[in-house]
Amino acid sequence: MVRQSAEVENNMNSVERVVHYARELEQEMPHELPDAKPSAPWPSEGKVEIKDVELKYRPELPSVLRGLTMTVNPSEKIGIVGRTGAGKSSIMTALYRLVELTSGSITIDGVDISKIGLTDLRRALAIIPQDPLLFSGTLRSNLDPFGQHDDATLWDALKRAYLVDDRKPNSLDQDDATTSGASTPVNRFTLDSPVEDEGGNLSVGQRSLVSLARALVINTKVLILDEATASVDYETDRKIQDTIATEFADRTILCIAHRLRTIIGYDRICVMDAGHIAEFDTPTNLYKKTDGIFRGMCDRSSISLDDILFAAKATQD
Repeated sequence: MVRQSAEVENNMNSVERVVHYARELEQEMPHELPDAKPSAPWPSEGKVEIKDVELKYRPELPSVLRGLTMTVNPSEKIGIVGRTGAGKSSIMTALYRLVELTSGSITIDGVDISKIGLTDLRRALAIIPQDPLLFSGTLRSNLDPFGQHDDATLWDALKRAYLVDDRKPNSLDQDDATTSGASTPVNRFTLDSPVEDEGGNLSVGQRSLVSLARALVINTKVLILDEATASVDYETDRKIQDTIATEFADRTILCIAHRLRTIIGYDRICVMDAGHIAEFDTPTNLYKKTDGIFRGMCDRSSISLDDILFAAKATQD
């Protein structure tokens, strides 16, 4: 009886928490707004305009973004850097409306993202996060959760993301199969091969490349990289950067960077500091500002002006 009473009490605590979450926590805005759907195809260009954005994670907390204003032109590649807590990832949070803006606006191709349903917004964006989110299921279901693409399209994305060797059309790249993060080496893959929860049977690098392939499948005009290569080895980093340079040349890219060298060839660099934009210009111009934040970051990373010019030329080629 005593044991059963304790179990009942524990279960009641669980019920109490569920009721609290259902009734008390603030809910997301509607996922579907049939009367406010953007005209297809959207976005068709990928122009992102952020105007006077303020963002707080809770009303009683200080703003994590303060008066943020920037315009990102179609197909432009923007690197976002700054110290920990500077507000870099909060830009991604604002774009996905994981937290609603306190004030200001964000438009994509002229559409105010606060006026449309969350499903329409989030399907219009692609993201490669630092910790790729994979679901328990198959490789196919992780690449194409809504079943909108045929097998040929999915295999093509795997090849373009360096996951499949053309000579072995059903094998997953094994360069880092046994590195940290893989519970067991994977020798052969098909689209129906199982993927464990959180990609537990894949290495860190493989999970990142699956996330990259998923972005290729989505084929949207706006791509967000949230420190996408912070946890991978340099070989996987190279594969990701090569794919971004070749496959996403006509896409708008916002890259929150951990490794400064990955973004020194981008069109412009946004330096965040305490929730606002401290510097925003081309890498070359920012480097020439000897007392600037970006110049200091380059000096600490042993990056020279020649490195920046070489990276810019390689990107253009």
